[in-house]
Amino acid sequence: MATLLALDASTEACSVALLHNGEKTSLDELANRAHTQRILPMIDNLLSQSGLKLNQMDAIVFGQGPGSFTGVRVGAGIVQGLALGADLPVIGISNLEAMAQQAYERHNATQVMTAIDARMNEVYFSQIKHQLICLPDQLDKFSQWETLIAEEVASPKAVIKQLSENATLMQASHWQRVGTGWNVYSEFWHVGLDLNSDILLPSARFMLSLALPKFLQKQWQEATSVEPVYLRNQVTWKKLPNRD
Repeated sequence: MATLLALDASTEACSVALLHNGEKTSLDELANRAHTQRILPMIDNLLSQSGLKLNQMDAIVFGQGPGSFTGVRVGAGIVQGLALGADLPVIGISNLEAMAQQAYERHNATQVMTAIDARMNEVYFSQIKHQLICLPDQLDKFSQWETLIAEEVASPKAVIKQLSENATLMQASHWQRVGTGWNVYSEFWHVGLDLNSDILLPSARFMLSLALPKFLQKQWQEATSVEPVYLRNQVTWKKLPNRD
């Protein structure tokens, strides 16, 4: 069984998690703008509690976004540094899928709409559906999310229009809604799309379930090729010096 370390700093939440011998342990905090001060001590604490060192990991998992520009950049930078130092591969996980996975593991939700407040009267939105997949030579089944509406940054009005066009809005009660965005904008409340879940922010713990099948299929990347997902076109990511 793989040993994976996961971290996320993409929102006001700051979290780290470890998968070792099939068991998960995690630490979660609300860090606001203190991610750079908190996340490395949290990693040290988690590894110390488990009696493990960074070079004993098989891969490092990180929340690749979408989320705040600063938070996503912090997470990507930290995972690059850690992975390069320990010569480990990296697995990026969508923060929206991580919240959906949390809804699946906590509440058995298989149809999820995600909306994180993106400021500027917009949300990071997706509509996805859970499925279980089998992998060669593996007895267990693994989670995967089928995309119905791809991740986007959009106004509440645009989200409602899309949901109306594919009739989802009429079946809103069948969909678990996760993320901070639903309760921030009144446009959602007026059409019955207020938050119906206790899940507001992503957590690294639930990234592990999505990262494990990727690891087993060798769907990882080198630290130097890490690509954060911002969704907004006006922001860019600078890779490490002297890298293409």
